[in-house]
Amino acid sequence: MKNILKFLAISLMIMSFSSAKAEIQYGFAITAGQADVSGTETEGTAADTSDRSKSIKETFVGGDIFIESVSDSGMTYGLSYVPIDVKLGSGSRTDTATTTAKGGAENDTGTRTAEADLSDLVTAYANIPFGTNGWYTLLGVHMATVETTETLNTNAYPNEDIFGAQIGFGQRNGNMKYEFSYSNFEEINISSAAGANSVSADADVLQFRLSYGF
Repeated sequence: MKNILKFLAISLMIMSFSSAKAEIQYGFAITAGQADVSGTETEGTAADTSDRSKSIKETFVGGDIFIESVSDSGMTYGLSYVPIDVKLGSGSRTDTATTTAKGGAENDTGTRTAEADLSDLVTAYANIPFGTNGWYTLLGVHMATVETTETLNTNAYPNEDIFGAQIGFGQRNGNMKYEFSYSNFEEINISSAAGANSVSADADVLQFRLSYGF
């Protein structure tokens, strides 16, 4: 919700401070891409102090809405908001109790599941024209929330706000644009509510975007 309010506030600022010669466009886009996530879960209980690493590739199809200020030269400043969560990855494992040296059994049985989604993704970006025929360089900054959903023995992980950087290129043809981009998000570090376990992960995204403005 905080990111949505920021998006609306900055949108109003763009409309207020754009030059008189700039055109304001609203529109929508269709996106498709792949998210690469590599992470490590660290267990910090007395019964288990192990690390578990995993790499995940998730393909996705989604969309966004945007507002842009487009000058006569083609220089563009914009903001986009993705209303649909982007799945970063999910996994599960089944643990079986073992007998301790004192003859007791560890209370560490059952199936654990975890899933992470990127939600409320807001991007502030610039399209910098180069050459001819509407080509431009794309530079952007992301702001999003990593939402976790898990079924654990006695633990839960909180959500976390993260930032990311975007670079790419595209072409504008009238009110339509298509572009390719690469995004790198800052490292995600989340500790469980109990404080014993932690997760660190790094996410990269390759994306194709087709947009239309009005």
